[in-house]
Amino acid sequence: MSIYIIGEIGINHNGNIDICKQLIKIAKETGCNAVKFQKRDINLVYTKEYLDSPRESPWGKTQRDQKEGLEFDLEQYREIDEFCKSLDIDWFASAWDEKSQEFLRNFNLPHNKIASAMIISKNFLKLVASERKHTFISTGMTNIEDIDIAVDIFKKNNCPFELMHTISTYPMKDSDANLNLIKTLQKRYSCNVGYSGHESGVSISVAASALGISSLERHITLDRAMYGSDQSASLEPNGLRQLVSSVRKIESAMGNGIKTIIKEEEAIAQKLRAHI
Repeated sequence: MSIYIIGEIGINHNGNIDICKQLIKIAKETGCNAVKFQKRDINLVYTKEYLDSPRESPWGKTQRDQKEGLEFDLEQYREIDEFCKSLDIDWFASAWDEKSQEFLRNFNLPHNKIASAMIISKNFLKLVASERKHTFISTGMTNIEDIDIAVDIFKKNNCPFELMHTISTYPMKDSDANLNLIKTLQKRYSCNVGYSGHESGVSISVAASALGISSLERHITLDRAMYGSDQSASLEPNGLRQLVSSVRKIESAMGNGIKTIIKEEEAIAQKLRAHI
């Protein structure tokens, strides 16, 4: 089974549909299977007091200005949907509230995604699981008991899922990666496990690909110096190209684990063992 590689655009488009399309095109050209977004109803996710508080941004002087500036509306998502179809690349999104999950039903998306922030909301998990659509479940900021509850909800609803090992720091320190947890999750839940990385560079993600992950998600950007809280933990086009190439090379190299003498070794064996 080939690793399903997801370019997480998230909010790195900065509310600009042209930047968004550039990122989708880069994801396709580098060999990603999908791009992913984040959808929020800011009036449900944030308090009025928070939204009214000051924040300087390209969109204004309040948190509301900044949050609204990062959200695409229905027409923009329709444009994204058509653009992805034209390039033959999957897209889906992680909803951060129930209204946003219902919004995503406007589109025939192949997957759902539970963001780490939402994995502790039982009502939200039940809503997503009720759709019985293959769901990626990120496990950042959780303990095993939290994951137990999420897995139980998806199993009871007969909803296909896979977990994604995640450390929710941006960027993540290499020493916090705990990649061996991938094997722990695979063994405990007898399910596919992916990796959603927030580190700088590609080495840890490449290492994860050798541990039997089913999916790999990384934030992508045009330029890590762009405005935005996720940009520093994102891959620029050349880094994404390097990552996808390395992952595909490792997939090819892993083999089936059965010891045989390959055809190309036979003549070499005859030559090197002629004296025996």
